Amino acid sequence: MQVSKWGNSLAVRLPKALVDELGLKEGDELEVVVAHKGAIEVETKEERRRRAIEQLASLNWTLPADYKFDRDEANER
Repeated sequence: MQVSKWGNSLAVRLPKALVDELGLKEGDELEVVVAHKGAIEVETKEERRRRAIEQLASLNWTLPADYKFDRDEANER
């Protein structure tokens, strides 16, 4: 891939094979997760959400039996 000037920024054009592998479409947002030794690793917002949910689920938290969600209380500022 070649780095190109795009306005005041730099950009890379992703090859179709990579776009297909990641299931990307126009407007998707990517986050650089790792950048070292000339290599970068990216993930989509959807992958990041899925990973966060999996991490939370692995904690096996349980709510008290008498817990009741109160939307008004949760949104108080």
